[in-house]
Amino acid sequence: MKAIVIGAGAAGCFCAIQLKRLMPTAEVVIYEAGRRPLMKVAITGGGRCNLTNSFEAIGNLSEAYPRGAQLMKRALSVFDQNDICQWFENEGVPVVLQDDHCVFPESQDAMQIVNTLLHLLRKHGVQVHCSQKATLIEEGFRVTLAGADGALTTAEADFVVVTTGGSPKARGFAMLEPLGLEIVPPVPSLFTLNIPGQGLTDLMGAVVENATAKIAGTKFSASGPLLLTHWGASGPAILKLSSYGARFLAECQYCTSIILNWLGDANEEDAKLMLQEFASKYPSRQCSSVYPEVLSSRLWLHILQRSGIREDMRWAEMGRKGLARLASTLVCDTYQTRGRGHFKEEFVTCGGVSLSEISLKTLEAKKHPRLYFGGEVLDVDAITGGFNLQAAWSMGFVIAQSIAEKMKDEME
Repeated sequence: MKAIVIGAGAAGCFCAIQLKRLMPTAEVVIYEAGRRPLMKVAITGGGRCNLTNSFEAIGNLSEAYPRGAQLMKRALSVFDQNDICQWFENEGVPVVLQDDHCVFPESQDAMQIVNTLLHLLRKHGVQVHCSQKATLIEEGFRVTLAGADGALTTAEADFVVVTTGGSPKARGFAMLEPLGLEIVPPVPSLFTLNIPGQGLTDLMGAVVENATAKIAGTKFSASGPLLLTHWGASGPAILKLSSYGARFLAECQYCTSIILNWLGDANEEDAKLMLQEFASKYPSRQCSSVYPEVLSSRLWLHILQRSGIREDMRWAEMGRKGLARLASTLVCDTYQTRGRGHFKEEFVTCGGVSLSEISLKTLEAKKHPRLYFGGEVLDVDAITGGFNLQAAWSMGFVIAQSIAEKMKDEME
């Protein structure tokens, strides 16, 4: 029995290792278009590799997986975050849980994860061929591969696993055309927002530890740390918002209104009460010198300006209308976005092979038995925090288990 895995990322390599452990006599071959396997794993988490997440802050899986929550519910029931932590611990890789619920190797070195997986691939006899890009998958299964020099070769197998990752362009799925599968058009996810000419870029480096960002006129909203940059806004709050609203933002060409609540989940009445307290306690102080401790002085001056309030005005002079304007700006500060941050290797896309094309239980293509899809090649993606890698581990495990069961059935 032979299985071909197309794509040497986290899902593909993990699947190959698990399959060889379950079926040691099977021939498992990985073909990778890049020069090295696991290139994305090596840079994820800023080079520290955010392996997974404790999921403690997630109330509903759709909060972590805007697309593919039902699939992930099934996959996690088979192999979850605790399982992958134990898996790496068993391989001599201690892991640590941070306060933000993210899990990293204790070494804080992504290469420890990469080298562990590469060692296991060699140990179990998995063949890995790099600079071999799959250009066509045909019924049978016959896979056409293009080498670095453009030379074409073919490979055949009893099972094919596609784990090529996401693609920012639809042409990234061209190899699947003969199979007649529905492809959900890919668009970027997890990106920063450009907000030029509205004062935010002058605040580069300012951080609000708990802000809320919303896309005006929609239900898309996300909270968390927010970072102001020389091009606009970034940080977990913005990245999560971009994931939740990925398709909407693509449709409006990343030009829309976003509403920033600088006080997190506080409402306008909460803000008014806080400001009234400032006015009561510090009537003779200038408004610029008394501000919420969660904000920097630079950001506070920006908010005063946005509210039409002079920096040298004293709190006693503010008046009800001034307090109301300032409270409104604190919790409902609206900006116009003009584009997004550029696509980066460590970020992801939404879209891919439609989930209607596969069995959510086994990840096998409904129209093509023995053909499997895992990872970001599917229309599954997650917010930051280790959730995308957990999806890769879980799906790789599920596919390996499904193929092994089929192989055993056919050998009996």
